[in-house]
Amino acid sequence: MPRTHDQSLLEVLLDSWDRNNIILVNLLRALPEGGLEARAMEGSPSVAAMFMHMHYVRLVFLSEDAPEFAREVPEGEWRNERDPAHIAEMLNESAAAVREGVKGRFEAGQEMNLHYDHPILFLQHMVWHEGYHHGQIKLALKAAGHPLEDEEAGRVTWDVWMDKT
Repeated sequence: MPRTHDQSLLEVLLDSWDRNNIILVNLLRALPEGGLEARAMEGSPSVAAMFMHMHYVRLVFLSEDAPEFAREVPEGEWRNERDPAHIAEMLNESAAAVREGVKGRFEAGQEMNLHYDHPILFLQHMVWHEGYHHGQIKLALKAAGHPLEDEEAGRVTWDVWMDKT
């Protein structure tokens, strides 16, 4: 069993994962009309496809690295789902699955099966991956003429990271 300090560190890391998902769902909800169809350039994935890709990646890596926590992996990685509420529901479900997998493997003292020496590395990869696509989504919106203003985006993104609870 991890020491108390390790357990409190785990809770902080899981909180960072929860905040990461809140930010992603907030970004989805802040999209202007037509934002799901935006692309950074011709041939690039749509904003909708990027959200679906993140959901897919969460679940496929979890199924490979901690299958006891796996959920059904959806058909198709880059789908163009059009219902923001359904996308938000899927993101919340896959975020909960990743959280459970990381927490379960950490508390059991187990590394991940395939890609990571430690469950925290899996978590950090997911945060980094989603931050990358967050930037791509904002670029796609800007390129499509629907930029999110910093003041609006900051309230639903940076402020979530920096909020002291």
